Order: sequence, then structure tokens, then C-alpha cells
Amino acid sequence: MLSKYGKGVLAVVMIVATCIMVGCTTHANIADIMKDPGRYAGKDVSIHGSVSGSFSALGNGVFQIDDGTGTMWVYSQNFGVPGNGSNVKVVGRVEQGFAAAGRSFGVVLRQTEARD
Repeated sequence: MLSKYGKGVLAVVMIVATCIMVGCTTHANIADIMKDPGRYAGKDVSIHGSVSGSFSALGNGVFQIDDGTGTMWVYSQNFGVPGNGSNVKVVGRVEQGFAAAGRSFGVVLRQTEARD
């Protein structure tokens, strides 16, 4: 049987564990994200694959990742842009795309952490 203080400690541990689990990054494949981008919107998502296209200016730019299930553009602001053929893991937030330099980017991952 837990004492009054033991129950309080247990409650705090449960709350902290729940907060940590909710804030964890979700790994997803690109096909799943593209099928239902709303499911991933506003959440930290991790994808990994090979860079199949990129362009940048002044440390900002976009690059495309191919993970074998599909391709997705990643918007990188102040994280730099990897070269074509690089294998990367990227963490970011799924957002509705934008148009830039004559290209349309429907659903993008806005990078939020440095790449591995």
C-alpha cells in the first residue's frame, strides 16, 4: 500500500511520462504522410532517405527526400541543404506547401532540427 507521499510521487511520474510520450517524434514513411497529411500536421515527424534534388540560397532552401515509398520536399531554414545522393534523417513539421522559383511544393516538411 502506498503512503500519501508515495501516491503523490507516482502521480507526478505518470504525468511526466505522459508529457514525454506526447512530445516524442513520430517516425513515418512518406507514402503514409502523403496519404493523410492532416494526421501528421503540427506534430514532429522524422523521415529518412536519399536526397534526390535540392536547391538553396544563403543557407535556406528545399530538398527532396526519397524513402522508397515516395518523395517529399523538405524546407530547410538555417539548417543548410544536403547534396544530391546524401542519405539523411530529417525531423520537422508537416505543412501545406508553397510556390517558389516557379515550382509548386504541395505538402512539405519544415525542418525543425539539425539533420543526422
